[in-house]
Amino acid sequence: MALLSESTTVLPIHRKILAFSFIGWIFDFYDLLLLSFLVSSTSIVKDLSLAPSEVATLLGTALAFTAVGGFIGGSLADRFGRKPLLMATILVYSVGTLASGMAAGFWTLLAARAVTGIGVGGEWAVAHALVGETVPPQVRGRYGSYLQSGSAFARFFASMMGNLAAPIIGWRLAFMLSAIPALLVVVIRREMPESDVWLLSVKDGVNKRLGYLAALSQMLGPALRKTTALALSVTTFNMAAYWFKTIWLPTYLHITRGLSLGDVAWLLLMDQIGSVAGYVAFGFCSDRFGRRPSFTAFSIIKAVGLGMITLGWDAAGGYSVTTFGFMLLVGFGEGNWGCIGPLLNEVFPTSVRAAALGIIYNTARGVQFLAPMIIAMVAAKFTFGAGIALAVPFALLAGAIVWTLPETKGVRLMAEFRKS
Repeated sequence: MALLSESTTVLPIHRKILAFSFIGWIFDFYDLLLLSFLVSSTSIVKDLSLAPSEVATLLGTALAFTAVGGFIGGSLADRFGRKPLLMATILVYSVGTLASGMAAGFWTLLAARAVTGIGVGGEWAVAHALVGETVPPQVRGRYGSYLQSGSAFARFFASMMGNLAAPIIGWRLAFMLSAIPALLVVVIRREMPESDVWLLSVKDGVNKRLGYLAALSQMLGPALRKTTALALSVTTFNMAAYWFKTIWLPTYLHITRGLSLGDVAWLLLMDQIGSVAGYVAFGFCSDRFGRRPSFTAFSIIKAVGLGMITLGWDAAGGYSVTTFGFMLLVGFGEGNWGCIGPLLNEVFPTSVRAAALGIIYNTARGVQFLAPMIIAMVAAKFTFGAGIALAVPFALLAGAIVWTLPETKGVRLMAEFRKS
């Protein structure tokens, strides 16, 4: 029987795999973001007697532990399969979010956020490996972008919950309701297939069911060392551009710029609308013009928008139609995240693909543990806007370094088997 990835057309099963992975990723990222909104809109800081430094630590903890989840989840998915690890990671982040709602103080919330981060880190890698290995190469860029666009929907749900619902229902119930996606595991178990590329790799001996250390050793070996370093650099800089903007943006708009929570929600909604449009547009550009030129163009668009909503706030007219336009540009430029999943799928072999996705993406994200602290330090000396504006050079660096990686548009992931 022909492999799913070698189909000449998109089949219903491709859409089903994307749909389940997409929903899992929405709630994955939603759980990661939720605390950022609750800090500025609810009594969580007062209820748990949190100092400013403790808030910064909590905001960064889940990010740091995504690296742990990515390391563990990716390598286990290469060893035991994509489907079981997708279910396991969804359960883990749901448990972490439920525990966040029952936190009694700083340390219990810190532990709960760490568990959430582990689940979040593992899910991204597994979902992208599964989609990348099962869809036809001519639409891999689009499907990778569609999957990644779940982050825009996640931000929308997190901002609506944080700014509109949580002030009414309270932060504890807001967290607890976010554990509902655990029910998705039952549906995935019954309805979604395993990656046939992974199954064939095990059968043919290409995938040796490597452990974590063996997978990491292969990534750092002579054949993949350069690819690993360059892919990590691109992902880290792009991740910094994202998180320097995202973590403190609700607080920046509400406290520094004096906007009401409703006004903040409208601006963030514009960012999210731009993101959805950006992901869709990037997917088509990526499959049409290539991964590298599309990524760079969208990085520049993002940098322009970021510069104007921070250092250029007054020049843009403050809370005005112009600023709404720049927020749209920020979101649209973030469509370049649609490149990362397909690109990492295409530059690494099946034997370490999920491990590489997990290790690279989540190492880059784990480093962002420092982002809220750096911005808080810069804000204390200058302004929140100046701290968040540090995202601009990172976006431009990511757009430049991507050219050190090969162009992989249309690459067939089965080439390694055909050679054997």
